[in-house]
Amino acid sequence: MSPYDGKWSKTMVGYGPEDNHFVAELTYNYGIGEYRLGNDFLGITLVSSQAVSNARKMGWPLKEITSGVFEAEAPGGYKFYLEDKEQLKQDPVWKVTLGVSDLQKSVSYWSGLLGMKIYEKDDEKQRALLGYADNQCKLELKAVGGAVDHGTAFGRIAFSCAKEELPNIEALMKKENQKILTPLVSLDTPGKATVQVVILADPDGHEICFVGDEAFRELSQVDPNGDKLLDDAMAADNSDKWFAEHNMKKVSA
Repeated sequence: MSPYDGKWSKTMVGYGPEDNHFVAELTYNYGIGEYRLGNDFLGITLVSSQAVSNARKMGWPLKEITSGVFEAEAPGGYKFYLEDKEQLKQDPVWKVTLGVSDLQKSVSYWSGLLGMKIYEKDDEKQRALLGYADNQCKLELKAVGGAVDHGTAFGRIAFSCAKEELPNIEALMKKENQKILTPLVSLDTPGKATVQVVILADPDGHEICFVGDEAFRELSQVDPNGDKLLDDAMAADNSDKWFAEHNMKKVSA
């Protein structure tokens, strides 16, 4: 047993407010030393020459995979693809890529059931690009040539919508015999808003959370002290030192 058993923290990071930007939720489990990655999450693509410049200044390894597109690997092995172009004004995060086992089946789910617009579909390369709006981050589905493995570090993708739509989404999934991981429920956040969510799973088990927009906007306000809070939390994290002093290793998830 350690004082870090079950201790975790999360940080929301992005290029702007969640109202109009893609934001990644990073979860840190203090007692976990490593995760096994699967082929479910295939990367995030940014359109930003500034990101490429930053990586070069920091000496971060970059691998040019096609003209003007560089692959960078984040700690933990997650892939980022950086397009060396002028940074998009609305949001530099262009797309998030998920692995799928059957492209047509997945497109039917995300477009036919969840209502996403199909922007591109390439049967030869077995990929499709979808989204809810022209000025928002897109979802790319890419066939992996077999079953999808979620590893031990799997997450979920989330969308906000009018709370009145949530019962309709749940009813549609029930009608179409699709998997509902968490039926429509209200979640209390002490001192903050109570949000309504319904969590689904697509044909490959990718978790999808729809959250009521009204309360979510209150819950997701940008904290002006966010950077300092994160720096302070990292500085106060003595978990590596504690495990070393007790001749213990953090476990693998």
